[in-house]
Amino acid sequence: MPAYLCPQDGTRADTTALTWCCPVCRGPWDLAFEPSGPLSLNSLPGRVNSLWRYEEALPLSAPATTLGEGRTPLVPLTGTVSAKLDFLMPTLSFKDRGAVMLAELARRLSPERVVADSSGNAGTAVAAYCARASLPCTVYVPEGTSPKKTEQIRAHGAHLEIVPGDREATAAAARSAADAPGTFYASHVFNPYFLHGTKTYVYELWEDLGGRLPDAIAVPVGNGTLLLGAALATAELHAQGLIDRRPALIAVQAEAVSPLAAAFRAGADDLPDALPGPAAPTLAEGIAIPRPPRARAVLAAVRESGGTFLTVTEDRIRAAQLDLAARGFYVETTGVACWAAVGDWTDRSVVVPLCGAGLKTGLAP
Repeated sequence: MPAYLCPQDGTRADTTALTWCCPVCRGPWDLAFEPSGPLSLNSLPGRVNSLWRYEEALPLSAPATTLGEGRTPLVPLTGTVSAKLDFLMPTLSFKDRGAVMLAELARRLSPERVVADSSGNAGTAVAAYCARASLPCTVYVPEGTSPKKTEQIRAHGAHLEIVPGDREATAAAARSAADAPGTFYASHVFNPYFLHGTKTYVYELWEDLGGRLPDAIAVPVGNGTLLLGAALATAELHAQGLIDRRPALIAVQAEAVSPLAAAFRAGADDLPDALPGPAAPTLAEGIAIPRPPRARAVLAAVRESGGTFLTVTEDRIRAAQLDLAARGFYVETTGVACWAAVGDWTDRSVVVPLCGAGLKTGLAP
């Protein structure tokens, strides 16, 4: 059985416990888990056409909550840049990859309630999969969250709590609620099962590219869940001898809210204890996270891969959204950040995720 493991102090906990953080340091859990066996390309044809086809690599199996998530198309944008269309997931964002893992785990633990916090996409995904699992769900979102996202959360039957203030205030409110007995905190940041869902993004790339990966994988980074999932997958594939090199991980942040990029450029291993002032507004609301709890892990993963951080201005985000729309892809403003950052690369192959549908936020003003 997998176990929760604190990367800071080594504390362990059973995954059947409704514990959402390390009781010693209150930090996020990792998962002590090893794939059950190596995959092979020849074993995959004929398997279920969802992320659950990579069952050897997943800490849960035989899900009852699946909505057919995963296996999104990979299409070329230029001679070197390709896009993975994760906005075609059931709730229109890549967060379904992790949300299905959280809802399936919660279903097996039978809590009295599920709570989650989000700037929108994770909340809609958790709401949808809790509906699928017949679990009562409350989602906390900051004021100013896109009305289309809050509408989607309500449509799935979740109770919506709109929190005055920013994303940090929203997380604090959800974590307070998560401490109540009988509560499962479906945190896409603190619960490592979410990361093991997002890592299937890279397993799909590996399969679709015939057993190899591109030179680089660019991902938008706020809390860093997709990047950390990618780091898990590349490490697992490399350890099993299924790839001979690990691609560089390119972390993209909005210039307006880029604490991790600043720490990376300063050579720091973590964020400073005090960050200057409140977060500035940005069109990339989904990655506007001033103090991500897994900052240390994100910085280490980028460095170990030989990757880097890139930042994009608001004008480049606007231009990238229109450019992708002109190519046939209507993507929300957070989801275009990577295209804004690497769209003109010509010297190496790179894959960018188109993480959320444009209908979730509309065109940038």
